[in-house]
Amino acid sequence: MARHRVMHVPTPGGDLSPAEAETVPPGPGQVRIAVEACGICNSDHMIIAGLLPGADFPRVPGHEIAGRIAVLGEGVAGWNVGDRVAVGWYGGSCGHCDACRTGDGVLCPELQVPGAAYQGGYAESVTVPAVALAAIPDELSSAEAAPLACAGVTVYNALRRSSALPGDTVAVLGLGGLGHLGVQFAAKMGFDTVAVARGEEKASLARQLGARHYIDSTREDVGQALREMGGAKVVLATVNNAKAMAAAVPGLGRRGELVVVGAATEPLDLPPLALLTDCRRIYGHASGVAVDTQDTLRFAVQTGVRPWIEEAPLADGAAAFAKMASGGARFRMVLTVGAEPQPS
Repeated sequence: MARHRVMHVPTPGGDLSPAEAETVPPGPGQVRIAVEACGICNSDHMIIAGLLPGADFPRVPGHEIAGRIAVLGEGVAGWNVGDRVAVGWYGGSCGHCDACRTGDGVLCPELQVPGAAYQGGYAESVTVPAVALAAIPDELSSAEAAPLACAGVTVYNALRRSSALPGDTVAVLGLGGLGHLGVQFAAKMGFDTVAVARGEEKASLARQLGARHYIDSTREDVGQALREMGGAKVVLATVNNAKAMAAAVPGLGRRGELVVVGAATEPLDLPPLALLTDCRRIYGHASGVAVDTQDTLRFAVQTGVRPWIEEAPLADGAAAFAKMASGGARFRMVLTVGAEPQPS
């Protein structure tokens, strides 16, 4: 059987290292993708640590995948060899549960996350269910498309499914890998966009991304600052800090919403009265299914939204992962395939 290069983790919590893996031919309803780029996502830490069920080891992480269809499995319709495709956190689902039948497959109890349910995209090749594919527009490079398949669809989908309308005040809490995309999408959707982050030095960055207002959370009370603007219709919380999320809730206006996409693990400490006041809401939002990713990619092309990325060849995956984990990347690291010399 043919083999291909990967970056894998031999044991839970282990280090990424180069290896070779068998190239899996697609079964019925599947395709094999020749990977061109794969983003490094903070969620990969959970997979590498063995915290997601169903992930055996050695494990190839990676769920921000972009490439071209190399082989079609039996019964796959609507796709052709050579098509440019992306796969994100949604890597397939059962197709028969209530969530799937209502188009909400990202909440399927049997959700397949690439890198956990099957070997992921830190590789030259990956085999995935065809239902997970999103078409990549020609205007996007594979390196640009890859982070949009997870980080991008997460914030885009959360914003478009919120109650905010063009002209409403929308605050994006955090200016990291999710937040820098959230600000861009919010501005392009016509919201009066507020960026909230730590440090006055980030004000120029926030405005460069499209924010009309900036709140330095180290110098201002976030809730009060938002109230002085008339109150936010939506606060999109992209940070992994429950205390920062709670501090923004008093800044929500009438029937305002705190939409949580940041994976904080500590309790959200809020008195119920804070929700009764102005009938506020708090809810989480998962990324989306493949058609949502496709919508995200199209909107990015139409409006000029792009992830800010640093590229590294697949062979440098361990160093790139460490840079992303340390916060040294601005704002997403993307592994590219084919840039390094092939072994003789």
